[in-house]
Amino acid sequence: MTSTGLLIVSNVKRIQKSLNSIQKYVNNLYIHLNIPTTKIKPIPSWTKIISRIYSEGLTGTPQIDLKILITPLKTQLRGGNDTQPKPKIDMVFSDGKFPQICDSVRANFNIPNETIYLTDETTSNVDEQQNHDQETKTYDTVVLGGTFDRIHVGHKIFLTAAVLRTCKRLVVGVTDQNMLKTKRLPELILPVEQRIEDLKKFLLDIDSTLQYDVVPISDPFGPTQSDPDMDMIVVSAETLRGGHKVNELRAAKGLKQLDIFCIEMVEDFSDDGVKELKVSSSNTRIDLLGTRIRPKEPRSNLPSEPYIIGLTGGIASGKSKMAQRLHALGAYVMDCDKIAHEIYEPDQLCYQKIVEHFGEGIVNTTDKTIDRVKLGSIVFSNPAELEKLNSIVWPELLVEVKRRIKLAHESSGTKIVVVEAAILLKAGWDTECHEVWSMLVSPDEAIRRVVERNGLSEEEARKRIANQIDNQIVVEKSNVVFSSEWSPDYTQKQAEKAWTMITTELKQKTKE
Repeated sequence: MTSTGLLIVSNVKRIQKSLNSIQKYVNNLYIHLNIPTTKIKPIPSWTKIISRIYSEGLTGTPQIDLKILITPLKTQLRGGNDTQPKPKIDMVFSDGKFPQICDSVRANFNIPNETIYLTDETTSNVDEQQNHDQETKTYDTVVLGGTFDRIHVGHKIFLTAAVLRTCKRLVVGVTDQNMLKTKRLPELILPVEQRIEDLKKFLLDIDSTLQYDVVPISDPFGPTQSDPDMDMIVVSAETLRGGHKVNELRAAKGLKQLDIFCIEMVEDFSDDGVKELKVSSSNTRIDLLGTRIRPKEPRSNLPSEPYIIGLTGGIASGKSKMAQRLHALGAYVMDCDKIAHEIYEPDQLCYQKIVEHFGEGIVNTTDKTIDRVKLGSIVFSNPAELEKLNSIVWPELLVEVKRRIKLAHESSGTKIVVVEAAILLKAGWDTECHEVWSMLVSPDEAIRRVVERNGLSEEEARKRIANQIDNQIVVEKSNVVFSSEWSPDYTQKQAEKAWTMITTELKQKTKE
């Protein structure tokens, strides 16, 4: 279901009931406020009622992407004609029997389908329990800033508060990659270009009458430090100090002070001990763990069965423990590290190739096994030799892994195989898997674990981490991402979420 609807709201008290009725029809919904001419008020005074609608939608029907239209509101309250481009609407709903306004909206949005009336009542209390803002001024130019990663309800309320107070130009600063290092799961933050495009689309959808300057910023203050034409800044409670700092900087440069409007944050009532207590992008990224963040690519080189999942991750990321979790859930797990040790044995082809290249000097005289310390002293001091060793081992290891996968499927009908391999991406084995799942922890947490587990100094641990594939690249090549940054129970929940997803998909595919 990808339908888009428009709900004409005349009674805010019924908003949750209306959304519940609509959720089976649409997953994208625009809201048009039906304001009687007797209840016209200054535009900013609608901030709280709009915040309430967004908040109730989040609580009751979070799967519906809500957008409250501001262009019609401004047109109705200020006068004039709404001639701006309209989004494509498939269905129109009304929470009351108002055929005249419904027909007008359908004509304005070019909606051919008849209105679906959710009730026959004609009572309108769109401003029921409306608390007027003390400040109802509007401004020519308003500014605000943030990360704006995957626009959520908190963003929508924040942005709408700014839009309601803007007459001509809204400036939005979007933090670029240089400002994301302290964020939770920064590797999952969308590229700044995509965040900017998503912002522009949302803003133009809700109010296409304004000029939008959406720009990347590499410091906390962006264009507020130099733009003389700004009039007001919108901040949240946690960034209020930043708003005052902006005015300090502007005063030092002889620029006019900005009025400050502070909007309340939306609470997040999930009680899992991991998320923030407010609706935030960090919480949204945490929710992505254990879900598919990137579509699978077709693998014509692989049979449909068994389904092969490549599991990778850096040192101390919890990769082996995740493999154990998936095994307990029903996966057949192959530990490539153990298999690599086995193909080093004297009766293996890989052993012969290694000895042929590096010489008998790496062989123990007693049992003819390869002395890994001697071999390590050669390859870790010479990048060319390390590359040569990898060019010998990785292809042989892949041949052995494939042989074992085939054997497991033929002998026991194995359906899902998890190939645990730290080298998976470096070796280019992602194309040998139907999809890639990866473990992620912050570099600081990985260093702490390596120091504690391996007894290394912090400097040595940092060197090991630095020699790995960067987390950002791992995420870019992964279909599913997990993080063991929090409690084992929370990591288990991620594993179960991903396992349920993949087993459900494979069962559905079998039915087809």
